[in-house]
Amino acid sequence: MPPAVRFGVNYTPSEGWFHHWLDFDLDSVRADLDSIAALGLDHVRVFPLWPYFQPNRTLIRPRAVEQLVALADAAAERGLDVNVDGLQGHLSSFDFLPAWTRTWHRRNLFTDPDVLDGQETLLRTLAAALADRPNFIGMTLGNEVNQFSAGPHPDPDRATPDEIDSWLGRMLAACEEGAPGRLHLHAEYDATWYQDDQPFTPGQAARHGAVTAVHSWVFNGTAQRYGRTSVPSEHHAAWLVELSKAWAGDPHRPVWLQEVGAPAPLVPPEHAAAFTEATVANALDCPDLWGITWWCSHDVARSLADFPELEYGLGLLTNDRKPKDTALVLERAARGPSSTPAGRGTALVVPADPAVRSRCAPGGPVFEAFFRLVADGARPTAVLDTRAGDPEHLAARGITETVTPDQVLEGGTRS
Repeated sequence: MPPAVRFGVNYTPSEGWFHHWLDFDLDSVRADLDSIAALGLDHVRVFPLWPYFQPNRTLIRPRAVEQLVALADAAAERGLDVNVDGLQGHLSSFDFLPAWTRTWHRRNLFTDPDVLDGQETLLRTLAAALADRPNFIGMTLGNEVNQFSAGPHPDPDRATPDEIDSWLGRMLAACEEGAPGRLHLHAEYDATWYQDDQPFTPGQAARHGAVTAVHSWVFNGTAQRYGRTSVPSEHHAAWLVELSKAWAGDPHRPVWLQEVGAPAPLVPPEHAAAFTEATVANALDCPDLWGITWWCSHDVARSLADFPELEYGLGLLTNDRKPKDTALVLERAARGPSSTPAGRGTALVVPADPAVRSRCAPGGPVFEAFFRLVADGARPTAVLDTRAGDPEHLAARGITETVTPDQVLEGGTRS
């Protein structure tokens, strides 16, 4: 039997947001973790802010590392495993990059030799500090670091796909050196799957690291175009899970739905529970799902300024640690019986060329075709056009028929 799907939450401290590292209060952290564990969840993803942990390229603050370990130990006491994002990076519309990479010290995050040395050292140090903790899942390189590599970022660190490939390999190797055998991975926002000029490619996402991570947000045009109760909105997370499988080398590579949430006002608070229930149920219908990690644990305090409005209310719990209706939905799923979804025999053919990946984005013909199939009652997956005629590949994935977007949208014959 495959392992049960993991259920967790991205830990947003109820006091001080991620700035809590500046005034670390272990009692407050413990109270937050108590409220998370009470929901029956089994892991948290935590975010040490890069400038606070490595304010100088050759200085990693020992006290900050000790606090991270203390948080992990407090989580273990409550039955929670911990995944750590190393390079923060970017969170909730704010960039957190150390001064030694910006302005007067402007250096490329993905290609500068000194920056790479510093990043490598930080990742190895954090991984090594947690390597002997049984509840340490592993490292994620950073949160959606691909947003630094291209537009719409206002000051991108440009790199080629080959340079990103090298960066990923080197950083993941540093994590493995620090904590051998753990689940080390990288994670990007959906420009990897949808943006033609994004140097982080789908192939990299699906082949580097121990699992593939997808981050699903319907404010990317899905909810705006199709509506909050539409098939595309309620199945968007499942789409990214299945789309990612097209590029994987392992036919049963695990996929981690590492970020997903119910963003207001596109999903109004009174409808957030229904959206959560549908999103979780549809994701659980995807074979080889490693886990679902909701964004996020606690609301952002209204006393903190300048966040986008949607960020303040994304928590499963309020600032005083009271569960919302969305928390109860996730709790039911986490405590419910586990089951193994059936395989998906119908595969939609998607382009292997990353230069046309926008065809898979909201409004694109591949996206439209996938959800036409879903609306018609099918349970499709995805296969690259370069593999659609490979019987061995199709058999390994349990695919019994393939269909092109044109055939779906024009009502043609499947093969």
